[in-house]
Amino acid sequence: MAFLLATFVALTSCQEEEPFEEHIDTELTLTSGSEVLDLLKRTVSNDGSYDNIIDQASCLEVQFPYTIVVNQEEIEVESAKVFQLIEDILDVADDDVDELKIIFPITVVTADYLEVEVNSAEELENLAEQCVEGGDDADIECLDVSYPVTVFTYNRDFQQTGTLALENDAEVRRFLAGLSDSDLISIDFPVSLTVLDGSSLVVSSNSELATALKEGVKACNEDDNNDHNDDDFTETDLGAELIKCPWQIVRMDRKAFDNTAQYVKYALIFSEEGKVIAYDDYGYSVEGVWSTSVVGYRVVVELEFKEAAEFNDSWYVYEMVEGKIKMFIEDDAIILERYCGYVPAEPCTDQLVSEKLMTCQWTIADEKGESTTELSMGFGQTDMTVYDAKGQIVDKGTWRLSENQLTLTVLQSDLERYTGEWQLYQCYEDRIKIKRKEEIAVLTKVCQ
Repeated sequence: MAFLLATFVALTSCQEEEPFEEHIDTELTLTSGSEVLDLLKRTVSNDGSYDNIIDQASCLEVQFPYTIVVNQEEIEVESAKVFQLIEDILDVADDDVDELKIIFPITVVTADYLEVEVNSAEELENLAEQCVEGGDDADIECLDVSYPVTVFTYNRDFQQTGTLALENDAEVRRFLAGLSDSDLISIDFPVSLTVLDGSSLVVSSNSELATALKEGVKACNEDDNNDHNDDDFTETDLGAELIKCPWQIVRMDRKAFDNTAQYVKYALIFSEEGKVIAYDDYGYSVEGVWSTSVVGYRVVVELEFKEAAEFNDSWYVYEMVEGKIKMFIEDDAIILERYCGYVPAEPCTDQLVSEKLMTCQWTIADEKGESTTELSMGFGQTDMTVYDAKGQIVDKGTWRLSENQLTLTVLQSDLERYTGEWQLYQCYEDRIKIKRKEEIAVLTKVCQ
């Protein structure tokens, strides 16, 4: 490269009357303001996004060791290995108010590898204002330069002034920061770049280097945001998890209000074909569609129901762990828990329940399934016969069902406590739950 540059200098040195810039072949020589050097500067800048859980600043890196207090627990942070412990503490509860405090002073390293002592949270916030979050910052993290890299420096008269072997990103960044407008450099090619997946890319000219770095700008998820959970799973992971089992809603906030009590027994069942069915506690259901995508480097679940608008939105998934999925959009949130044993109830209509009751016999017990008797009941059109464990008739009564209200009368045996009016509550293939104020009873089908 030095020989080629010298040849070029000889050919152009006699044309001093022309503007200086016209003599420069960008394929051989680079100025401080060239696109290649700007891209290279962005590639070798110090990436501070890996510790955003601590400082919430992608262009700053806190130097180890330092001390923090997380939810009143003091932790010595001596390496990045401690970040998982911090994340676990922050994630221990769904509705807690998390607090992370840094014990000052600390030392931070900037994108230019400058070390700055920070003595307060206010000073840290002021430094962090220069950071651009969300993956739109200047640094290029998807490619790394393989070292050493040799560069040649020249003055304005194309005379070589030095040769430098640069050994790491910090040396390159500082070298580029020290260039003046009149400095010229050339790079000793070939140069090897390491791609995020571990493969190598060899470039042999300034134009090839520029092309490679520009293509690397959006070649990966730089994860430059303050969501410390979003690197725990991918869009593919989320889609595969959603279709494994039904999901029960355990928390739902809408318009900044806690609506959990209204939706706590709702369940969502996702199908691989993109359909999702929402079931309420009484067996009624509505069908919608779902899909996943990546928006701003975050995984998103899109839900759309025609008849259940309260679920409709593009929900950012901020955590997926241990059978639990947490989603949010602005002040709203949904927390789902995996419920593989969930069986949707059937709508408790009078006709459905009547047909069920007149098939086989039925036992009755409390909500936990506990009963003090082995008696069972057989339902006719309006009459009811009670049998003991040997099939002998021990009692008779009547029953009536109207407007979802089941009335049992004239029971004189051990089932007398169930005499009266009950509201149909939940209906399944072989079970019917009935409710009277706070008391719940379960009828279970027994076929001989």
